[in-house]
Amino acid sequence: MEYNFPDKEGHFGPYGGSFASETLMPALNELREAYEKYKNDPDFIQEFRYELEHFVGRPSPIYWCKRLSKENGGAQIFLKREDLNHTGAHKINNTIGQGLLAKRMGKTRIIAETGAGQHGVAAATVAARLGMECVVYMGADDIERQMANVNRMHLLGARVEPVTSGSRTLKDALNEAMRDWITNVDNTFYIIGTVAGPHPYPTMVRDFNSVVSQECQVQMPKLIGKDPDYVIACVGGGSNAMGIFYNYIPKDNVKLIGVEANGLGLSSGKHAASIQAGSPGVLHGNRTYIMQDEHGQILPTHSISAGLDYPGVGPEHAYLHDIGRAQYVGVEDHEALAAFHKLCRIEGIIPALESSHAVAYALKLAKKLPPDKNILVNLSGRGDKDLHIVFEHMKETKEQTHGKD
Repeated sequence: MEYNFPDKEGHFGPYGGSFASETLMPALNELREAYEKYKNDPDFIQEFRYELEHFVGRPSPIYWCKRLSKENGGAQIFLKREDLNHTGAHKINNTIGQGLLAKRMGKTRIIAETGAGQHGVAAATVAARLGMECVVYMGADDIERQMANVNRMHLLGARVEPVTSGSRTLKDALNEAMRDWITNVDNTFYIIGTVAGPHPYPTMVRDFNSVVSQECQVQMPKLIGKDPDYVIACVGGGSNAMGIFYNYIPKDNVKLIGVEANGLGLSSGKHAASIQAGSPGVLHGNRTYIMQDEHGQILPTHSISAGLDYPGVGPEHAYLHDIGRAQYVGVEDHEALAAFHKLCRIEGIIPALESSHAVAYALKLAKKLPPDKNILVNLSGRGDKDLHIVFEHMKETKEQTHGKD
């Protein structure tokens, strides 16, 4: 299929665009002009590629889960090992790109928002690498469940600002970062961590992270002689998924599946399934699928993974869903945890809880397919940051079990 999105105004069909206050428009226009100028500049591209190779450690490998595939039965499961990047996740791909752009724009200060903390760590890392001040906004609840990443940000020289308003999670952290940017626009560059926000962020973040699917298009044919049959990635805001989806979109032979956080179940109301259970609306500067009530008020979300705990999704995902190019499904907390443990014990890989959602769905799908089918999963991050959540859940489960006895 032909695919030429977004348009000049940042629209993916009816989604995207730039729904921002008048005070923010000059900053967005400046950013859009700078990105248009540098994205095809040979010197910028060369520096970006150098940093990806020598600082990030790209290309990340693709790993065949031979034992897991055999024990699970059905299709073969492969992992794109973004967990092996410097800082331990895909986030560094995008922050390197935006950091280099900030430097060319003459900015001296970086701000960012973060949920799971991986984007905050990546932003702090790039700021240290480029000699820039860094402030990271993080929901107070996320700080409590991601303290390891908070400590990493402090070590890298960043200041972490707790956000105590609203749901005290990623949505509110993004609100506070936007307010900071409006106040300090002259010297500040806002590194958004996902494919959401006002134009040009959804496009820019996708483009920088599309290096993932660029590599996969070379690596998979070397491994199996062809493209994968399925590409699967978890979806919160959706940056890791767009990164591995993008270069496969024109290839109709490759099925794309995004996995949302169904939390405690869609019927419970405690989930973060913006596409499955949401409706079109405006959030954080773009039109997309969001979780809202009948009055347009944003609903609270839940996921065991902080990085998927967001009430919206990138506008390109909304468009891919509507045109049927990508399918969006859900995985509940307990399923993600089971996949986490299975990957640890069978393959010796500790995945992030976000990525565990994608692994969980891949395991279910693989059982329905013959062994000659191939599934490529974006293992978007490593699970060090989630160990205390996993152990706390194991403790609670043990106590409940003993209680029944």
